[in-house]
Amino acid sequence: MDKSEHGPLNRIPVQALSLRLARTPIRMQHAQTWRIDKINPVHDLVFCLTGKARYRVGEESFVLHEGEAMLIRARERFHGVHGGGDDYTGVAQHFTLDLFGRADLIDQMHLQRRVKLRDWSVLHPLIVHYRTMAATTSPTLVQHHQFMVLLLAFLDDAFLGWREEGDLLANQGQLSLQIMLLASGLAADPLKEDALEKALERVPYNRDYFRRAFRERIGMTPQKYLELKRMEYAIHRLGLGNRQGNRRRTRLFRSLFLQPHVQAVYRREPIELPAETDGKVAVQVCRMRAP
Repeated sequence: MDKSEHGPLNRIPVQALSLRLARTPIRMQHAQTWRIDKINPVHDLVFCLTGKARYRVGEESFVLHEGEAMLIRARERFHGVHGGGDDYTGVAQHFTLDLFGRADLIDQMHLQRRVKLRDWSVLHPLIVHYRTMAATTSPTLVQHHQFMVLLLAFLDDAFLGWREEGDLLANQGQLSLQIMLLASGLAADPLKEDALEKALERVPYNRDYFRRAFRERIGMTPQKYLELKRMEYAIHRLGLGNRQGNRRRTRLFRSLFLQPHVQAVYRREPIELPAETDGKVAVQVCRMRAP
């Protein structure tokens, strides 16, 4: 299965993340005389388009080549010099990425410093466009969304794991991280037996307190969130089932969509059936919403 399906942020609720671009993109075009020695108050993600550069960040020394990206975390001192040969070109972006507006998500992750971008053939045109269209005043809405795509691609390739729970217990980001992990786990496998109960057992918080915090950030309780994800999965399977023959469609409908908890959510949530859903099945589903 494609790695992107299991990326660290693949199942995180959209409303969980808040991206802020601290300035406009930095269009790098450096000759052999270029050098830098700096500390930034925010994170800095750098993409190399041509040439190369030598960097030292803390105790790490390395060369950044075409097709690679590196992350310099906030408040890390770094040194850079031209790597020789042609001009070193690329783009850098200063940013913050908050989790539920309460914690720095980057600080919760173990990441490789630099990576060879796996989908470079796809990302390269976007990076070139992002660099070319860089505004001179303030970041634009388009740049915001383009950079989110680039950032998620980097995080998917660079992710090594989440910080150990012991390192986070005194950190205000621990609660937000636990909520994010629980939500993404439920979304990844909503039909898993006792998934919610087992997940709550691993949370290092009082259950009532955690449920209230989950509802505050996600907009619903963990149980309601799980029901929503089951309903979305059922609708998805209805669309797939239509291509598997009538018996297959009927089994999918009965085993998924006719479960009481799925029906209850479908009555509340304005989610449309797939266009491929069989007409007879659609009629049965519509009856569920009849007064």
